[in-house]
Amino acid sequence: MKKTLIPIAIALAFGAAAPAFAQSKGDWTLGVGVHQVNPKSDNGTLAGGTLPLDIDSDVKPTITFEYFLRDNLGLEVLAALPFKHDIAVDGVGTVGSTKHLPPTVSLQYHFNSKGKVSPFLGAGLNYTTFFSEDTKGALAGTDLKLDDSWGLAAHVGMDIKVSERGAVRVDARWIDIDTDVKVDGAKLGTANIDPLVYGVAYVVKF
Repeated sequence: MKKTLIPIAIALAFGAAAPAFAQSKGDWTLGVGVHQVNPKSDNGTLAGGTLPLDIDSDVKPTITFEYFLRDNLGLEVLAALPFKHDIAVDGVGTVGSTKHLPPTVSLQYHFNSKGKVSPFLGAGLNYTTFFSEDTKGALAGTDLKLDDSWGLAAHVGMDIKVSERGAVRVDARWIDIDTDVKVDGAKLGTANIDPLVYGVAYVVKF
């Protein structure tokens, strides 16, 4: 069942008096938070379109590093603990699970970086590797494999300043993740995951 993660830090961040959190060339930031990977509702089909897929969501801690190439323009790397997802087939039930890591590199521009609230936009490239696939139910005893994926990513969010060097970040990403699904070496179809990844983090500037 897909759940909704509601960012919990917005109320804490608004209303706090905060000095500037401007990002200048040569600065870098570290962000530590929690994010949900929420696959889109239509995840593709297997066996020639006869078996619709449903991939559930998961929440894990995340970390980001961003280096500012010039004032307000940063290059960010996203990392996380492995996300785990159950894989179900409509009308059949859960047939397996997988873990994945989705490192993402984004170039992003920060607006109003000297203000209390600083929105940003970014775009980049994602690489997702799948591992620890497991099978159950109708696929129990078979060998499930999901191929690794390359795809584009988009990023939007805002930093809400809480100190000279600290901010609470609320953000969302869209990531293009498509993976070939193989059972006992035979390709059965493609899973279109294309998730929204959203959550909250605390960001420190160095």
